Amino acid sequence: MAEVEMTNICMVYDKVNKKVLVQERKKNWKGIAFPGGHVEDGESIVESTIREIKEETGLTVTDLKQCGILYWYNDESKQRYIVFCFKTDSFTGELVDETPEGRVFWVGLNDLFNLNLAKGFEKQLDIFLNEQYCEAFTVWNSKGDNGLNWF
Repeated sequence: MAEVEMTNICMVYDKVNKKVLVQERKKNWKGIAFPGGHVEDGESIVESTIREIKEETGLTVTDLKQCGILYWYNDESKQRYIVFCFKTDSFTGELVDETPEGRVFWVGLNDLFNLNLAKGFEKQLDIFLNEQYCEAFTVWNSKGDNGLNWF
């Protein structure tokens, strides 16, 4: 049976200050990206996103809007890596400075592109910022990947 790894990522938007919450990841997928993480066994995708955002930022998010799926398929090993993408502007709580995953901070959306983004994150931003897309898909193997195909 093929291995499936399910994760989530969430763009938290502060409407008042016109900023997004980012994490400077230092473990996996190093660089600046939106916070998120793995879906645990027995956990819904939305619940996992709320839990991950709380663990990584200190904030409690609500009113999540699904904005798409990022999907990688390995045609050699048959592994699948799926990222469920959400966004919200509803949050409460006190932002922490840093967790074991990395430092978290607010940044202007236009300034985001000037930061040291995690590999491939700049391309993935389309799913959060452009409502014409609902999925990005790519095939990867030992030779690399064929780039994101947008749907």
